[in-house]
Amino acid sequence: MIGYIEGKVLKKEDDRVLVLANQIGYEVLLPAFVMETLNSKSVGDPISLYIFYQQTERQPKPILIGFNLEVEKEFFQHFVSVEDIGPLKAVKALTISVREIARAIEERDASTLIRLKGIGNRTAQKIIATLEGKMGKFALIRKDMPKTSPKIEDFTKQVLDVLITQLGHRTPDAKQMIARALKRNPLIATPEELFEEVYRGEKT
Repeated sequence: MIGYIEGKVLKKEDDRVLVLANQIGYEVLLPAFVMETLNSKSVGDPISLYIFYQQTERQPKPILIGFNLEVEKEFFQHFVSVEDIGPLKAVKALTISVREIARAIEERDASTLIRLKGIGNRTAQKIIATLEGKMGKFALIRKDMPKTSPKIEDFTKQVLDVLITQLGHRTPDAKQMIARALKRNPLIATPEELFEEVYRGEKT
C-alpha cells in the first residue's frame, strides 16, 4: 500500500496531479485546499504528498488521494468513516481547510459544513454526530506547518511534539498550552484527552 510519495510534478489538472517517482507516474487526487497550496508548483518541480490509498472489490482501480501533512490524512480517515461519505465524495467536499472543518464539527456548526461541496444539512448532522469530540487535535492546525512527524515518548511529550511539528505552534506557546490544560484537568491520562483539553482551553 502506498502511504507517501516524493518525486516531481509531471502534470497538473484542476483536481489532481501526476507525480513522477522512480520512473513511475502516480495520478493523485487532491482536495481543493491541498491544490491551493500547489499553485506555485510547475512541471518538473519537486513534490511530496502523504497518500490515502483506497482499493476495494467493488472499486478495483486504486485511488490515491494526496495531502501535505500526515495529520490531514489522519483527519481524512476520520471523515470517510461517516456514513454515506466515501473517499471520492470526501475529496470533492474538502473545499476549506481541515482546521475550519474540525472546528465546525466540535462547535456543532452545521452551517459551515453545508458550505462543503456535496454536503447537505442531513449529511452535516451525520458528520457532527459521528465525529464530535474527536476533532480537537485537528482544530489546532495552523497554516504553513512543517512536514515532520513527532517522536513518541510519554504522552505529554507526544502531544508537545505534535503541537510543534505537525500543528505549527511555537515551542514556548505549545508548552504553555499543555501546562494550562494539565492545570485545568490534572487527571488527564492519554494524548487524546490532552488534545481535547488543550482545544477546549484555546477556544475560550
